[in-house]
Amino acid sequence: MSRNANLTSVDDALAHLLSQARPLTGTEPVALTAALGRVLGEDITVPLNVPPADNSAVDGYALRYDDIDPERTMAVSGRIPAGHAAAPLAPGSAARIFTGSEVPPGADTVVMQEQVEVVSDGIRIGGEQRRGQNIRRCGQDLRQGERALSRGTLLRPQELGLLASLGIAEVQVIRRYRVAVLTTGDELVEPGMPLAPGQIYNSNRFTLLGLLEQADCDVVLCETLRDEREATGQALLAAAQAADLVITSGGVSVGEEDHVRAVLESQGDLSLWRLAIKPGKPLAFGGLAGTPILGLPGNPAAVLVTFLVVATPFIRHCQGRTTPRRPAEQLPAAFSIEKPSIRREFIRARKEWLDGAAQVTAYPNQSSGVLSSACWADGLAMIPEHTVVSPGDTISYYSFSDLME
Repeated sequence: MSRNANLTSVDDALAHLLSQARPLTGTEPVALTAALGRVLGEDITVPLNVPPADNSAVDGYALRYDDIDPERTMAVSGRIPAGHAAAPLAPGSAARIFTGSEVPPGADTVVMQEQVEVVSDGIRIGGEQRRGQNIRRCGQDLRQGERALSRGTLLRPQELGLLASLGIAEVQVIRRYRVAVLTTGDELVEPGMPLAPGQIYNSNRFTLLGLLEQADCDVVLCETLRDEREATGQALLAAAQAADLVITSGGVSVGEEDHVRAVLESQGDLSLWRLAIKPGKPLAFGGLAGTPILGLPGNPAAVLVTFLVVATPFIRHCQGRTTPRRPAEQLPAAFSIEKPSIRREFIRARKEWLDGAAQVTAYPNQSSGVLSSACWADGLAMIPEHTVVSPGDTISYYSFSDLME
């Protein structure tokens, strides 16, 4: 890997992580009502034409185009409500038809009701008509035997609707990715408990639990570790044996009490440490007992940023997701950066509108310990290495929702 001042670039780090990601192969059946947000575990072949028969796109009258004569009255020989089989059309007549109703045999055109005058003995057709108009053809959406959806597709509401249109009530989805979360530090106290001098509340645990839930992962273990080398090693091994991925926060910097990195070096494998990213430089990646270990920094904002930028693509790849991350929006900056950094910076920011035009504003305090900045923000502005920014310069902006895709 190329390094800059002993730091691994974000691009090289992502390439390395994705090269180590092993997509899940196991699947499980779920009802369509429980499939939202899951990843499809099988190709879906169309079992029947959609729609299964020609049907009307409007409320109106079904008829033969060659029978249209503006000078004569056409008899109405039938009525076809949606959901009822259509009888063959009587020659020279029309049938009252409704949106979604099957077009009767013998008809090749539907005239919308707004272009029809109803008279005592039938109807009169006005306006210009075209042969075949206002008919949704059999198989217009999907044809029997073709592939409707591919394995690896994220099931959104529209995919659920498509599956339902095929009559599918249950699908195979990739099993959930199992993640263990270990937060480290003697100073950490759970919310609801009193704080002693030198202690802080464990915010990282809840940030990570929320992110993993949004990422459709199962958290199989969640513990807080004391700053003890032997206990850290035992906890990491137990977590590795229980999960597909272990995520830690803290313990990967250069301090004497940062034991996660030391355990990986001595008992497992440490293949990545220290990224050219701001915030989040002390990030580590390795393995223990055949399970990947992703060591995130301890500062709260750095945990959020590194999870979104580094962990999410790794998890998505392991989940079998085939959809690439959305490209960044290119928007003008409403802030400045006068001192370039050797690290790629991800600024807590939000998109705002001024005189009808979008721009990106930045939270004034970008300290890695200021989590309130992320509550104010709705995304991250990416500033490349060695780059200064002046107001009006075009920058890359990712919304939080896009980063979770």
